[in-house]
Amino acid sequence: MASPAQVDILIKNGTVIDPSNGINKKTSVAIKDGKILQVGDELNVTAKEVIDASGCIVTPGLVDLHIHGYEYATPLGTNPDKQCLARGVTTVVDAGSAGAATLMGLRKYIAEPSKTSVFAFLHIASHGMAAAGCAKGFGIGGESDCLNQVDTEMCIKAIEDNRDLVVGVKVRLTANVANDGANEEEIYRRAKEAAQRTGTPLMIHHTFSTIPIQKQDGKMCCPGDMSPGDIYTHSFHASPSSIIDAATKQVYPEVVQAQNDGVLFDLGHGQGSFSWTVAEICAKSGFWPNIVSTDLHSGNINGPSYDLPSVMTKMLHIGMPLEEVIKATTQTPAAILNNPRLNRQFGSLSPGRDADVTLLKLEAVDYELEDCEGEMRSIKQQLVPVKMWKCGDEHTIQVHDKFQTS
Repeated sequence: MASPAQVDILIKNGTVIDPSNGINKKTSVAIKDGKILQVGDELNVTAKEVIDASGCIVTPGLVDLHIHGYEYATPLGTNPDKQCLARGVTTVVDAGSAGAATLMGLRKYIAEPSKTSVFAFLHIASHGMAAAGCAKGFGIGGESDCLNQVDTEMCIKAIEDNRDLVVGVKVRLTANVANDGANEEEIYRRAKEAAQRTGTPLMIHHTFSTIPIQKQDGKMCCPGDMSPGDIYTHSFHASPSSIIDAATKQVYPEVVQAQNDGVLFDLGHGQGSFSWTVAEICAKSGFWPNIVSTDLHSGNINGPSYDLPSVMTKMLHIGMPLEEVIKATTQTPAAILNNPRLNRQFGSLSPGRDADVTLLKLEAVDYELEDCEGEMRSIKQQLVPVKMWKCGDEHTIQVHDKFQTS
């Protein structure tokens, strides 16, 4: 028998859920030199540190595809390391806080110094969300009120020059951030062009919009005019432009068709974009989001979003299977980021990948958890982060005060 391999960390006795590799069983994970060495039942290794993960779920490092992390430079900005890494999230994407004119600040002051891996959807407006709040409005106007600031060529050049950072284009289709709706179709067209010419996905925020869900003669629609691989965020909001038909109380057929055609639906919980009622209607029809994200920002870190494990908990509560919730926070969002040429390979415990690993525990609880409308639901089980490693380095978990159990 071969001599045991020397490894840095052995995580054993946990239930490993790695949808990218079809793993959902009790097994072990070995880490060496910041990389995944092996995943298996009887590993022939000697470890410097052994982690007994009994009663825990072991997953690839969680990926939050929608946050606002441009701290201090934007009203919504929050700190990725304090609010994400400390909650078991190893990789995040800032969803449009920066545009072409402000991207270098996001790179220098946020992405480069952060321990969390930080990427960006580039806002089609050149200044991004530098003075923007939630779409419900801070009374300070919108980033797309002036079309002079929605420069397709400038956006494309910024993406081409920053492929290591930018993974797609972002646009907010909301009347009060686009000259009371007068600019919505034009910014939609420009954002689509930028995404198509750069070969990147377009993330669309579609609330309080003049752009209809159902196709109308002579008008663009959303999500019907989106392309496969594009991302429709804020899927479960209850505001105007909801995916629920008010007449039938069902998901619009056009929305189901768009998902079937390859449009990715992202939860994007946020401060105003998650309704228990909408979520429960979707659950009954089996319409699950492809991606579960927080839209975490300065206005919701103390509720109603809190953090990614809390949003995952809400999805479990409405009946989304655990493995699907894990897939929606690892494999699916990671696929949008992954680029072997740029050494970007997230969302998997495959040997050779960076050892981004999250340990979660499904704890019995008894408390109420709110949606964005103030509606409450009684929660009986909560996903809580226990440990996490980024490239093999352990970082301290700090559970939100609301969810402290001891």
